[in-house]
Amino acid sequence: MAVILMGHTKGGVGKSTGAVQVAIGRALQGKDVLLVNGDRQSSSFKSIARRDEAGVLPSVTVVAYPEGDQLRTQVLRMAGKYDDVIIDAGGRDSTALRHAMMIADVMLVPIAPRDYDLDALEDELVPLIEEIQAARGDNPLPVYAYLNMADPNRLSSDNIAARKVIAGFPQLTLTELNIVGRKAISGASANGLAVSEMRPRDPKAVSEVGALLSALFD
Repeated sequence: MAVILMGHTKGGVGKSTGAVQVAIGRALQGKDVLLVNGDRQSSSFKSIARRDEAGVLPSVTVVAYPEGDQLRTQVLRMAGKYDDVIIDAGGRDSTALRHAMMIADVMLVPIAPRDYDLDALEDELVPLIEEIQAARGDNPLPVYAYLNMADPNRLSSDNIAARKVIAGFPQLTLTELNIVGRKAISGASANGLAVSEMRPRDPKAVSEVGALLSALFD
């Protein structure tokens, strides 16, 4: 059982989209999954509600705990009942994000190759990571970053520049994952579907989300 946090202090980076794709992707692999919505916008909660309303199987259990104390208490209480727990938290420095970082086994940080997103690393996220790592003591939180909503050309100047900036922060480990801002991914997530369930099928989107799942679980 793993507790995986998809988090960031910056909104609009695609963390809810990623959390939904990982949760449903694991359910499609036969895992019993709990998706925890720790964001007051409730995007991931609404996505799974649409999946349930449409009667799409397999189902994913989703709960909403926007308050940090409640999130931590309930996740620790329920975690043993599931194969995977995926937490969607952040969009700002919140109690939910902080408590999620304290109990997670790994944190994934989607970062768009845009100036504002990169500024947010130094101004907000990196100081928070340092604070949480100090609080966790001898049980550090592995924090991995990947490019999300990236340019289709992997070697575009924006992608390369973003990778260079991210690599300059030792508090995060930059992965080779490169998920493009594809309509198929955002559209699938909003409707509570894995990209592999969308029709027409977008092979590139399926491959990119598959790479994310493989990086986490293979």
